[in-house]
Amino acid sequence: MRYDDSNIFAKILRGEIPSEKVFEDNQVFVFMDIMPRSPGHLLVIPKAKARNILDIRKEELHAVIDSVKKMAELAMQAFNADGITIQQFNEDSGGQEVFHLHFHVIPRYSGERMQSPGQMVKDMSNLKIQADKIRVLLN
Repeated sequence: MRYDDSNIFAKILRGEIPSEKVFEDNQVFVFMDIMPRSPGHLLVIPKAKARNILDIRKEELHAVIDSVKKMAELAMQAFNADGITIQQFNEDSGGQEVFHLHFHVIPRYSGERMQSPGQMVKDMSNLKIQADKIRVLLN
């Protein structure tokens, strides 16, 4: 399978679609998920054109994983979470829906289930408030 430059995350990286950016460096982009399964749900993506974990270069993957770990630690702190779920899917049969490599970083709480997938956030300003909680810890 080939990388498709028209996927939504490629458009976000090019600035064609807005997102609530949390962190960015020369290899990685982190932003709030607009269909959060829990408050503080983040997406970590490489800037490299990688369809999924099966075709990314090792060096690029290392940068993404470093950011996943960093964001998991910050999300735990920012949202006083009891745990973190990290999800990553590959190809249709593996559950992948957007064909640009991405990791979900989802704060979790004892006794609380994740929200159902596919539900758009009702108030986009909540994403900025949540992103601010993480951004303040970056400094």
